[in-house]
Amino acid sequence: MPLALLALAIGAFGIGTTEFVIMGLLPEVAGDFGVSIPTAGHLVTGYALGVMLGAPLMTVLGTKISRKRMLMLLMGLFVVGNLLSALAPAFGLMLTGRVIASLAHGAFFGIGSVVAADLVAPDRKAGAIALMFTGLTVANVVGVPLGTLVGQSIGWRVTFAAVAALGVAGLAGIAALVPDMPRPEGVRLRHELAALKNAQVLLAMGMTVLGFGGVFAAITYIAPMMTEVAGFADGSVTWLLVLFGLGMVGGNLVGGRYADRALMPMLYVSLGALAAVLALFTLTAHNKVTAAVTVALVGALGFATVAPLQKRVLDHAHGAPTLASALNIGAFNFGNALSAWLGGLVIAAGLGYTAPNWIGALLAAAALVLALVSAALERRAGAPGTARTGPASAERPAALTH
Repeated sequence: MPLALLALAIGAFGIGTTEFVIMGLLPEVAGDFGVSIPTAGHLVTGYALGVMLGAPLMTVLGTKISRKRMLMLLMGLFVVGNLLSALAPAFGLMLTGRVIASLAHGAFFGIGSVVAADLVAPDRKAGAIALMFTGLTVANVVGVPLGTLVGQSIGWRVTFAAVAALGVAGLAGIAALVPDMPRPEGVRLRHELAALKNAQVLLAMGMTVLGFGGVFAAITYIAPMMTEVAGFADGSVTWLLVLFGLGMVGGNLVGGRYADRALMPMLYVSLGALAAVLALFTLTAHNKVTAAVTVALVGALGFATVAPLQKRVLDHAHGAPTLASALNIGAFNFGNALSAWLGGLVIAAGLGYTAPNWIGALLAAAALVLALVSAALERRAGAPGTARTGPASAERPAALTH
């Protein structure tokens, strides 16, 4: 794999750290600002909504410059947002910093996915995308637990200052390692918008919203669930997040490997198993051992869908995939926002800290239904689809390849 993928993974590592570290620090942030846990959960929701808004906005704004330069600008915005979060004297300003940082998220992964896919042969695209996302998953093994430990021991502000430093490192890596690849000739914004009319692209985005939303319904409130229900000490949240991160790393690599061989079967298995595991989490959360195992499984099954869904969007968006790719990242985070909000509602209604797991199970099951509908429509149309590999993209005109 090209060395440039390492640069993309470095940026993904910083973004992954800031996205997920807040979950282990919700009690500390809530206590510092004097707000409730569900209110502090708005830092998750606000970030996710910012990703959803920033994905198309920043991608459109970047249509006139090279993808490398746009990636660098996005990392600069990410640094500014995290510095504001670290220095915020009030909850509202911290939420603002989270939103500013989130504006870079969707476009970075959307453009980065296209760049990663362009660097390799057609039958290795999902694997290349997965390697870029490895930075995001490794962040949950190293960055998030370490950031949580620092936040609980020294202060959550130090954590966000360190995340800003990660952003600087990511910016330097992109500048040094990513080639300055020109944008394809003949592709305009109208082509990018036209790709969104494809029903398969929209169905893939729907699967993204519901499938990964199922993960966040449970994981957003992992800290109170593990301490109040499973009986773990506050300090145990750190290594539980390590387990979640290890599951993400494994699931991401497996999903990327098999998406280039059997994309739709990979989605059937991962989404169906995710729905079942989340439903069982309402029971397994009451025991320390089973709760820990379930946390790892949720991470693995959730991230096994990331590379397949991103590749499916790229394949069906034809020669103008950048906006659709970024919007699919926004869809991940819309699902995160939706599920975090729903999870907060059921907790606030007095249904307990395990109630969000039921929300997650229903969302994942709905994603599986969409996958089955997508495959059925594809078979009915007689299209070759992308359930096998994506070499058909090589047959498209040169002006419309990604």
